[in-house]
Amino acid sequence: MPTYILGIESSCDDTSASVLCDGKVLSNLTANQEIHKSFGGVVPELASRAHQQNIIPVVNQAIINANIDKNQLNAIAYTRGPGLLGSLLVGSSFAKSLSMGLNVPLIEVNHMQAHLLAHFIEDCGDEKPTFPFIGVTISGGHTQIVLVKNYFEMEIIGETLDDAIGETFDKCGKMLGLPYPAGPHIDKHSKNGDSKKYKFTKPKVGGLNYSFSGLKTGFMRYIQKEKMNNESFVSNELENLCASLQNTIVEILFDKIVLAIKQTGISRVVFGGGVSCNSGIIQKFKHNENIENYKSYFPKFEYTTDNAAMIAMVGFLKFNNDDFSTLEKSAQARFKL
Repeated sequence: MPTYILGIESSCDDTSASVLCDGKVLSNLTANQEIHKSFGGVVPELASRAHQQNIIPVVNQAIINANIDKNQLNAIAYTRGPGLLGSLLVGSSFAKSLSMGLNVPLIEVNHMQAHLLAHFIEDCGDEKPTFPFIGVTISGGHTQIVLVKNYFEMEIIGETLDDAIGETFDKCGKMLGLPYPAGPHIDKHSKNGDSKKYKFTKPKVGGLNYSFSGLKTGFMRYIQKEKMNNESFVSNELENLCASLQNTIVEILFDKIVLAIKQTGISRVVFGGGVSCNSGIIQKFKHNENIENYKSYFPKFEYTTDNAAMIAMVGFLKFNNDDFSTLEKSAQARFKL
């Protein structure tokens, strides 16, 4: 008998629902919240209100697109955390109610775990990473190096001490006058720029941890200084600034991953999260595979950003392991792997 899992993702500003059958995506829908762009970042209260408006039609359409009846669902998987508490509460409350109504198991999912396990969705290609591997979760809210021993055993061995990599892209992009989210715009402009023209701060942090606040501050001060001498500096040098900034961020990320490979002896590096679709990161890690003797894995574009297919995938794995949740467990804004 086929196993149908409904996944619900509501950790930030995207309301997403997906139906998987034995690891194959039958539907994967996401309602985006454009309202946050005018504020230059996600407004938590507005996000949770939008989730309340979107969740019923998104889930309903996901079931329709999957061409199944809701009574065929074997379990409901949902994001318990980490994320914005108000947004998580909307998704978790709906998932619990639907689980009770259909009398099917409820499965909690860690959002960051799902980013890494998205690689095991059936349409992500034939070449799946084997365990153990080094997981790299890079997004607007997280920068983590994770030792992944199996589907369910993960240990954070390095993480940012301040700003996340995606947050750094967005805040530096705002200084350049780029719209939110700025990461994709920096990536686009960097393609035509000189990545070596400007040198920016590379923080010195021990071990496998990261720090991006010094880079962000140094970048801001440099822009302010140059604009005092030339008001058109940013517009004239936008492509070079984007290329140089992105190159610096990518090198900071790369150096720590190479160190993690040497310390662990693991040669498989698996990326997840919204920033994993950055062309500079992909190019850097692919180009150096033979030089540093490792293999890198990047998810399909549609599974890099927040999506419910990755939640349903973890739900399917947990379902096969009889790993179910209870109604008493509440959403957690800070939810460790």
